[in-house]
Amino acid sequence: MNRRDFIKRTLTILSIVLAVGASTRFCSAENKEQVARWAFFSDTHIAADVNDNYRGFYPYRNLQKVVSDILSDLPDAVAVAGDLARLEGKLDDYANLKELLAPLAVKVPVYMALGNHDNRDNFLRTFTDLPGEKPPIADKYVTIIHTPPVRVILLDSLFYVNKIPGLLGKAQRDWLQDYLNKCDDKPIILCVHHTLQDRDGDLLDVPRLFEIIKPIRKVKAILYGHSHEYAFGQYEGIHLINIPATSYSFADTIPVGWVEARLATHGGEFILHVIAGNTTMHGSVKKLKWRK
Repeated sequence: MNRRDFIKRTLTILSIVLAVGASTRFCSAENKEQVARWAFFSDTHIAADVNDNYRGFYPYRNLQKVVSDILSDLPDAVAVAGDLARLEGKLDDYANLKELLAPLAVKVPVYMALGNHDNRDNFLRTFTDLPGEKPPIADKYVTIIHTPPVRVILLDSLFYVNKIPGLLGKAQRDWLQDYLNKCDDKPIILCVHHTLQDRDGDLLDVPRLFEIIKPIRKVKAILYGHSHEYAFGQYEGIHLINIPATSYSFADTIPVGWVEARLATHGGEFILHVIAGNTTMHGSVKKLKWRK
């Protein structure tokens, strides 16, 4: 090979390498997904007495720690999946909760769902200017949040105050079905307080909820609390994510804390932040792919 041929061949190889490199960089930029970062937690159980405790856990102090953690690396939004108050949803319970969440609420939107230990009237008397879209559903408090590339909907499963079971009810189910059929195809994450099994203390109309969402492929996951556990399951490709309590656990093997969620068009990543209880899972990551 003479010098001219060598230079020509070298330039050809270099051109191919540069082209491949440029193509790779272009594809990476093109395929980079937009991500919404959320902080999810549940069952704060804040009481009027800041020293209220159960099994050696102090819910007030625990929530202070969670708020501090989240403030150190602010997400796009925060959602609390019900049982905000200790037992009966008293005004003084919510006054303490509002004070605890205030440092977060001035920096990022904080959304809340209601659980069986909440009182809807007292909650709304305390939290008078909450963010999010509120559809008019009688005797229910529902919030729709648009954080591209996903849509999060907080449902209301409060049935009776300080009684274990939950219920969406026909009006809320009818609204949900109509809304899901009419909204765009942006991935939807539902959030509700009650567990999604077939026990007396679960969401009583969960079979009807599943009937609604099963054929609507844009519904990708349901996050819920109530059990004070951290677990993952599936129903017909819909991810069921049991987020932990910040207040206390019912067994020493269970973590207490919150979940950082990175929600994208094609899937989500869930990072557990443990502040008490069983700390062995602290920092664990669960990656989920949404159904198509």
